[in-house]
Amino acid sequence: MKKYSFAMAALVALGLTALPAFAGSWQQNQAVGGFNKVHLYTPDSVSSIGQGRGLLVVLHGCTQSVDAYLTANLAQAAEQYGLVIAVPDAMNKAGFGCWSYWQGTRNRSSGDYKNLINLATALMANPGYQIDPNQVYIAGLSSGASFAHTTACIAPDIFAGVGVSAGPSIGTSSNGALGPCETADVATRCNQYAGSYSSHFSSQIASIAHGRNDTTVNLCYNEQNANGMADLYNVSRLAGENLISNGSGRTADESLWQNGRVSMLWLNNVDHAWSGGQGASGSYINGNGINYASYLGQYFSDNNQRVNRNSAPELSTISVTQNNSVISVSGKATDADPISVNASFTNSINQTVSVSAAPNTTGNFSLNSPVLVNDWYQITVTATDSEGLVSDPYSSSVLLGPPPPATAPELSELAVVMDGQCATVTGRVFDLNRDLASVSVEFSTGTVVATLNGDLFSAQRCGLAGGSNTALVTALDAEGLFSSELLNFSIDAGQNATLDQHIAAGRLDYTNYANCYLEYSTASFILREQLVTGNQCRWQDNDASCFGPTLSCSAGGGDDGGGPTPPSPADCVQFSTNNYSHKLAGRAYSSGNIYTPNYFATGSNTALAGSTWGVSVLSSSSSGYWQLGACPQ
Repeated sequence: MKKYSFAMAALVALGLTALPAFAGSWQQNQAVGGFNKVHLYTPDSVSSIGQGRGLLVVLHGCTQSVDAYLTANLAQAAEQYGLVIAVPDAMNKAGFGCWSYWQGTRNRSSGDYKNLINLATALMANPGYQIDPNQVYIAGLSSGASFAHTTACIAPDIFAGVGVSAGPSIGTSSNGALGPCETADVATRCNQYAGSYSSHFSSQIASIAHGRNDTTVNLCYNEQNANGMADLYNVSRLAGENLISNGSGRTADESLWQNGRVSMLWLNNVDHAWSGGQGASGSYINGNGINYASYLGQYFSDNNQRVNRNSAPELSTISVTQNNSVISVSGKATDADPISVNASFTNSINQTVSVSAAPNTTGNFSLNSPVLVNDWYQITVTATDSEGLVSDPYSSSVLLGPPPPATAPELSELAVVMDGQCATVTGRVFDLNRDLASVSVEFSTGTVVATLNGDLFSAQRCGLAGGSNTALVTALDAEGLFSSELLNFSIDAGQNATLDQHIAAGRLDYTNYANCYLEYSTASFILREQLVTGNQCRWQDNDASCFGPTLSCSAGGGDDGGGPTPPSPADCVQFSTNNYSHKLAGRAYSSGNIYTPNYFATGSNTALAGSTWGVSVLSSSSSGYWQLGACPQ
């Protein structure tokens, strides 16, 4: 833990943390990895092992809303053990809102198995979450437990550990969930699901749990699942039991197998529910037992077989100075192993030079860049030990030479993505003077300050009215200079009615009546028309669990014309800015000397005056064709 607390404290002091703006809070109803609705919690903490944070995907049970897990003390476990928590709502539900563990093909490219793999990989790929690929886990309750178990068998290369709470054994039928115990060869089935990925079972771990008071799912599955995973991992059960207690009378009885590869819990005073610990509440959430999520955090941290438990190097007291055309970096790098310190210097056109040095015996280092031309430089410093572990990076920026002329921030690659009555605006912003203050998006219902990640930004607004909408994107710098662009889009508000009214209108029929009734009963709910293929559409709810027959698409695809309406192109548009900003926006390209390039208008190929900071006026009346000069009056 020392390496993280020290390194993160240093970064916080310097205002240079890479933590996402949503750290320490829930992001609700996110569309990630093939799921339309995912609740995400990102802790302020990081894992005490490996590099960065862990990821725990938690799957709901039958008839259970993912919203129940917002009050299940998952955030407490996340902060304790540096875990990003993801709670997805199943996209391909069976009856009673269950994860369909007993139906369909079980492989990496099918249904929600594919979506869960995509969810994990998408979150790992986002640097804002800082997820260690060796600390990715999956768990669930009831049908979610069986689905999590099956997914961990299908993709053992991705999931280093699995938590199974009150789940029927993998491969059993739907009758086995509520009826007599079905015998299952868990080890053989799990191995078959993995196929060519089965070698990764050598470093996977499993926790199997069941409430002692569960009268819904047969208690036999606890032993069957635990013994099956132990057979798969080829480990033997250790003698005796351990009493797990949180000190408030909430306990569980734990059995362990060799090297902590398998644990089996009997959750005392818990029925058919997720054991959430003191204060936990919600549908199928039980507050009488231990916090199972916290137990998993500790169990995974103690027994993870994939992390390198050697600490990464630490950087501290970094100082950056400049003298004429040279940038100097000094500081301290410490580790038990030999270290190499690397500093990279990246200019405004993304060209990088790097310099390395070894610290002295006390860990102090000093290195200099080569002679550099006048420009902005992004400086990144890392330390790498002899086992390949890399420190948290230090980042800074330095301007060599006189400052560029005052220029408003430049917006590019703007896009709007609609999801129901929510719209998310994304794009890039480039600020030549590096004094960007904010990017805001004004919707009809209010203004949202965008989240920034480097030069990328994103802003979401929900509850928008159906029909035509606008979003005014404004980038503002510290000197009060700004640029704005207006985006037009259309919101499909869908059709809100009761089940009987939807059927009467022809949007639903009685084929899928049971699923729709179980989910909504007599309450009103929204359906939207979705394209199936060609000119064939169907009406469905947000998670596609309630849907109607495939029919010819209506004229609009919604109550207001449906999908987004692109803005009509203007007769002529023009921009006046520096040549480099024109290049970033695609209006120009460069060639020649990398430090003093020549710039040309895209399409017309007309040469632009000056080099990187030369200011030109470009106009266009045809997509992709830009010419020098203003639009005709």
